[in-house]
Amino acid sequence: MNAHPTHIQYPLRYRALKVEQPIGTFFAVVMTARVLLQLSYTKAVSAELDHATGAYRVDGTQRLQDPRRLKAIAAYINQVDATFPNSIILAANFRKDEPRVEGDLDTDLSEEGTEQIAAAEAARRWRIESTPVLDAAGTAIDETYELVIPSEEQLARVIDGQHRLFAFAEANSERLDDQLLCAVFIDLPAPMQATIFATINSNQKQVDKSLTYELFGYNVSDESEKQWSPDKLAVFLARRLATDDESSMRGRIAVAPLNDFSSAKMIDKAAMKISFATVVGGIVRLISSNPKSDTAALRASYFSKRSSLPEGRTNGPPFRELYRTGDDALIYAATRNFVNVANELFWRNAAPGSFIRKTVGVQALFDVFREIAGPMLKEGDLSADAFRKRLSPASWIDFANVRFQNASGSNRTVIRRIVRANLKLVPISELPMHDHQFVRT
Repeated sequence: MNAHPTHIQYPLRYRALKVEQPIGTFFAVVMTARVLLQLSYTKAVSAELDHATGAYRVDGTQRLQDPRRLKAIAAYINQVDATFPNSIILAANFRKDEPRVEGDLDTDLSEEGTEQIAAAEAARRWRIESTPVLDAAGTAIDETYELVIPSEEQLARVIDGQHRLFAFAEANSERLDDQLLCAVFIDLPAPMQATIFATINSNQKQVDKSLTYELFGYNVSDESEKQWSPDKLAVFLARRLATDDESSMRGRIAVAPLNDFSSAKMIDKAAMKISFATVVGGIVRLISSNPKSDTAALRASYFSKRSSLPEGRTNGPPFRELYRTGDDALIYAATRNFVNVANELFWRNAAPGSFIRKTVGVQALFDVFREIAGPMLKEGDLSADAFRKRLSPASWIDFANVRFQNASGSNRTVIRRIVRANLKLVPISELPMHDHQFVRT
């Protein structure tokens, strides 16, 4: 059990229980109110520490749904028999430092030379680490999990329980060390955060669902598809891929951490699962080079439409014009064809432990998809056969080779470069000599 003094020492490590539900995976963790106030925020509200007194004050209380509830809940917290058995729901790895919209910590590695940026971003992330539970014969039969929080940076967005949490800043200071149950989603896309919040609050009490979505920046009741932001469209298409009978990804896309938390001894037993964040990120990069700017522009006015957004630059997102003109059906068909062929050539028959089935491998293939989609669109052929013809020269690579045993952003770059060299997108001379063995000339 973690005990926290007024000055909290990082990194923090918490025992976690993995919970699997239809939407995907989240982790049940126990944290103190003091830690949560330091690390979490809502769209417009957060708690600020008074270093002189060690107390917290709530910044932006007037923007809470019902700021008067804070005092009432704080009075209850001060009672000797106070209890909060229901969980605070958090979305980890979202930062609030953008002036108009929140942004996740996903790094666009579709360009070369960003390994150092990727390493720095990875070091900031909340992550899950696992330890295998072995039987007497040394066989992995289960896993235990820990949530690791690297620093005091506010990277946890409160999806539900904001009044309950921020009321602790109004309560007696000794209550800051009370424990609270948290349900932590790692890398949960923002539109899905809005869906969870709206579902919980609209079903429990009479709250206008459109208002609950607007707390997360989504005006669903009046918003036509012509106003969908890049991330909202990407989530829609990812969810469709996860449910479409004609998609090889049916049932295989789920909420899960971007880092592959399963231990090596457990990977081979698990069916392939791709995180929503990975697929959403891959789709977003097909349609926008600056999704935060696009989102801010679309939220600036109720009359803003995708068609008013800037056109794509040369060698930019290949489906930018399709997005601007609302040809979502073609974007989806092309993406479904791509993942179906990727499954056929890379994922379905991959060797045990192959990193092409892990997050870095899937991201690398989406990077290649982004590169080849533009020429294919110009040729007027985004069919499965066209993807098969372009991608098959790289299908022979054994991504279970020890060369690829590194689940990091730099390994995503290695996989991408080797695939690109096999597809003749770059000359073999651009690869290190020890990687030439993975290229057929």
